[in-house]
Amino acid sequence: MASSDRVRVRGVDIHRPIIYGNTAWVLTQKEREALPTSDHTHRWTVAVRSAASAPDSDIVGGADDLSYFIKRVTFKLHDTYPNPNRNVDKPPFEVSETGWGEFEITIRITFVQESGEKAITFYHHLKLHPWTVGGEPEIPPLETAAKMGPVHSWQYDEVVFHDPYQAFLNILTAHPPTPLPKTKRRPVPFHTANPSSLEASKGGVPEFTQEMEKDEAERLDAAKQKLAKEYDRINSLIIEKEKEHDRLKEEIKKALES
Repeated sequence: MASSDRVRVRGVDIHRPIIYGNTAWVLTQKEREALPTSDHTHRWTVAVRSAASAPDSDIVGGADDLSYFIKRVTFKLHDTYPNPNRNVDKPPFEVSETGWGEFEITIRITFVQESGEKAITFYHHLKLHPWTVGGEPEIPPLETAAKMGPVHSWQYDEVVFHDPYQAFLNILTAHPPTPLPKTKRRPVPFHTANPSSLEASKGGVPEFTQEMEKDEAERLDAAKQKLAKEYDRINSLIIEKEKEHDRLKEEIKKALES
């Protein structure tokens, strides 16, 4: 690699839209009987994918191959699973399993060597049971849940690379992401921040749109602003406490000298 390729391109931000999450299906009685353990009720797939969906695809997202910038995805499952740390080094970046309970999955994304970037981590709550408006879990009988169809739980995010190395920037620009559709063509992924989307999420495999991308970006900006305000508040409080500490320290010093 030429030395010029290891120079960071200052003032450049480039992002790649991704989704992470899971889809879950109720196991049939025959499928449950074929498993080593009879208490498993669902099969599920957790994945990291491109945000855009391929035409007529039966999965959420996944139109683009992300291996040009993602080297590995590690999924940390519940400790009750054999080999709970699952490393996936080539697409599709996903893990499929069966189980009966919901739990948090840690998702660690490692980038290709050319990026020079540190790995990033996301946390996803494995969703098996149907969504409700309030976000509270609803556990209907398995027969009822099976008729309701698969449960989808997906989160949109944007991986932003600040001042990327020239070689990595070349790779990224050579692989532009498939744009999201401008308008709704399929059901939309449900998000608890938007309860009205529950009905719109039913009826098939959901798909992210540019409108949802905008809404998610606004939610992320609002969250960042809230964190910034909280940081400023805590920082001001620390400064006040430090001043009070210095004042008390000075009073004690004067008292000891008198």
